[in-house]
Amino acid sequence: MALGSKYKTAPGAGTIAALILVLVFGSPWYGDWAADNTNENTAGGWWLRLLHWPAWQFDTSDSLRDVVVGDLRAILLVLLTFLFLVLLPGSQLARARGTISQFFAGWGAYIFAGGLASLLATLFLANPSMLGAFQAAGSGAQYGLFVGWVVGLASLGGRRGTRV
Repeated sequence: MALGSKYKTAPGAGTIAALILVLVFGSPWYGDWAADNTNENTAGGWWLRLLHWPAWQFDTSDSLRDVVVGDLRAILLVLLTFLFLVLLPGSQLARARGTISQFFAGWGAYIFAGGLASLLATLFLANPSMLGAFQAAGSGAQYGLFVGWVVGLASLGGRRGTRV
């Protein structure tokens, strides 16, 4: 039996989209490809490089702390996306599934998750600073703003969890 849209939840679909974005575009292989094949001075090249922002790695030449902090940002991005998708009221207040409020709730959840994940991960750096935390949060929110529409689209049409 195929699982139809009546079993799709907006937070679940948005979280799966976030996980796929992080696994595929945050991978070291995609990062190497983007660095070698794109021009950062063009809009398309800039966006393709931005997709790699929640980078995760398995590089043994880096310190364990740097690897964990990089991976922590990617993990927190997915977990916080789910949390914000559940907590944001836009799609909960919508009368019908598939409304524009679900799109904006998913997009907003990814913006908030990107900023907060980067802010929290920065606190685990060797010498964290307030300026560094603010700059990291800004880069995470920038990533969410330009990539979060994918999560917003994935959230469209899903129901809001269990039925009461």
